[in-house]
Amino acid sequence: MARKRSGDAVRDVAGENFFAAVGVLRAHPMFAPLLTHAGLNRWVGNLCPDDGWAVVTEAGGIHPHPTRRAEPEEWMYVLAHTLLHLGFGHFEGARERWREWNAACDCFVAAFLADLKLGRAPWEPLPDLPRRGEERLYAHFCRDGIPPELASLGTSGPHPDMLRADARTPRFGRPVDWRACFGRGLSMAVTSAVNVAAGREPHLGADAGLVTEARRAREWFIASYPLLGALAAAFDIVEDPLVCGRMGISIAAVDAESREIFINPAAGLDEHECRFVVAHELLHVGLRHQARREGRDPFLWNVACDYVINGWLVEMRIGDLPQVGALYDPELRGESAEAIYDRIATDARRFRKLATLRGVGVGDILDRGAGHVRPGGGVDLDEFYRRCLGQGLVYHEEQGRGLLPAGLVEEIRALSQPPIPWDVRLAQWFDDHFAPLETVRSYARPSRRQSSTPDIPRPRWVAAPGAEDGRTFGVVLDTSGSMDRDVLAKALGTIASYSIARDVPAVRVVFCDAATYDQGYMPPDAIADRVQVKGRGGTILQPAIDLLERAEDFPKEGPLLVITDGQCDRLRIHREHAFLLPEGRRLPFVPRGEVFRIT
Repeated sequence: MARKRSGDAVRDVAGENFFAAVGVLRAHPMFAPLLTHAGLNRWVGNLCPDDGWAVVTEAGGIHPHPTRRAEPEEWMYVLAHTLLHLGFGHFEGARERWREWNAACDCFVAAFLADLKLGRAPWEPLPDLPRRGEERLYAHFCRDGIPPELASLGTSGPHPDMLRADARTPRFGRPVDWRACFGRGLSMAVTSAVNVAAGREPHLGADAGLVTEARRAREWFIASYPLLGALAAAFDIVEDPLVCGRMGISIAAVDAESREIFINPAAGLDEHECRFVVAHELLHVGLRHQARREGRDPFLWNVACDYVINGWLVEMRIGDLPQVGALYDPELRGESAEAIYDRIATDARRFRKLATLRGVGVGDILDRGAGHVRPGGGVDLDEFYRRCLGQGLVYHEEQGRGLLPAGLVEEIRALSQPPIPWDVRLAQWFDDHFAPLETVRSYARPSRRQSSTPDIPRPRWVAAPGAEDGRTFGVVLDTSGSMDRDVLAKALGTIASYSIARDVPAVRVVFCDAATYDQGYMPPDAIADRVQVKGRGGTILQPAIDLLERAEDFPKEGPLLVITDGQCDRLRIHREHAFLLPEGRRLPFVPRGEVFRIT
C-alpha cells in the first residue's frame, strides 16, 4: 500500500485520497443515494484485478483497487462511473454477449461524465465518444466489433468492470431499486441547482418546505397512529444533506433535547421506510434510552436499544425495514435492552463494527448538550416524553388500533411510574436479609413502667438469647483515589442508619485500594462517625472479597456490600452481595447481585 512517512507518523496517502473522493460523492446530491445503498469493499484480495481501478457487482458491491495511488479527482471519476452502471440499470436484462454490452455501457457512462465534468478520467485524453444509447452501441459492437480506442474505457481496463451475480458476488438483503435511487438523486440535484440560481443557500434545497416522504410519514403518525402521534407532533423533521453530512448522519438520527429528527435525503428512503425510521427514532426518545444508559458504553447501548426497537417495529409491521443501517436479529426477540447489552459487551470489539441508522460505529441518539434545548414550556423534558408515550398507549388501546408487543407495553407502563430511590431499595435489601428480631419477656431488666408500680414486677421485652448471633454483613469499601469523598460519606451514613434500625450489632469493614485494610467488626454508629479512610491508591477489590469469604469469624451466610465507583477489577463473589455505585457509573462486568446507584 502506498504510504508516506511524515516525521514519526506513517500516512496512508492512497487511502486518504480514496476516502476524500468518497466524502465528496456522499455530499453530491446526484450520487449520494446510490453510494448510501452500495457497498464499498476496499480490501486486499477483493474482486478488482491487479491492473484495474474498480469493478461493480450486480448486488451493488463496489470493489476498488485496495492499494492503487491516485488523486481524489480520479477516484471521484472511477466511483461515479461504477455507481452510474447501477443507476442506469445496466445489469437489468440478460445479454448474450456481455463483453460487448459492458463496452457499450462504458461508452455511455463516459459520455455522461464528460458532459457532467465530474472528476478526472485516469486515462485522459478521452477518445471521441459516440453519442448514442447503450442499445444502439451494443448492436453496433456486436456487428462490427469493439473499436480498440473504446475497449479500455471501463474502470477495469481490458477486463469487464460489471460483474454479474455468481458464487463470488452473493446478494445480501432485499434487492435495491437502483433506478429509483438515481431518480431521487437527479431530483435533488435539480432542486439544488434551481435554489442556487434563485439566490438561496445551497443547503435549503432539500428542506425548503417541500412535502417529502419523511414529512408524509410524520403526518401519518399524527393522523393514524395514536401510540406515537403525540411524540411525532412534538418533533420537527430536518432534511438537510449538508447538515447531515457535517454531523455524519448517513440515514437518520434524533436529538431529544432540540426535538429534531434528522433524515438524510441522500439515503433515498421511500415513504414506508421513512415510517419505520421515524418510529424508530421516536421510540428512542419516548423510552428514554439516553437517560437509561447509566454509565454504559454509549454506542453499545445504542446498538442494544436498536435491536429491541427494530424487533418491535417488525412485529408491529410499521413501515419497511431499511435496507442499510437497521439492526435486526429474530433470535433476540423478547430480550430487554439491558440483557442484550450484557451479551454484546463481552465482544465489544466485534459489535463496534456494526452500523446504526447514523453510520458505522456511531449511535443515532445524539447528545449535543444543553445549549441545543428548545426554549419554552414549563414541563420537565423527561416527564414530557414519558407523558406523550403513556397517553399515546391509552389512546391506542381505547381506539383498538391493533395489538402491541408485550415488552413495549411493559416498558411504557414502567416508565409511567416514578423510579424508586436508591436508599429505599437499599432499605428493602436490608429487610430481605435481616428479619425483625424475635423478642421475649425478661425480668432481668425491668420495664420502663416499673416505677409506677413498685410492688408489682414488670418484665421487659428483649431479644431472644442467640437471636443476634451471625446477624452481620460485610462492607468492602473502595478507597482508591478515584472515589468521591461525598459518595463515601453518603453511602456509609446510609448503611449505618439502616444497620441500627435493623438491630445489626456489628459490621465487618474492609478498606481496599491497592492493598487491603481489615478494620474488623465495628458497631454501626462508629462506621459513619469515626472511620478514617486509609490508602487512596489503586483499585484491587478481589483480595478484600476473598478475605471475607475465607474468614473463620465471618458467617458463611453473611451478605456483602461493595462500595465502589466501578473503576475496579472483575470480581468473583460466591455469596449474596450488592453494589453501591455513584450515579452514571458502570461496573466492568455483568453483576449478579443488585446494584444501587447513589444520587
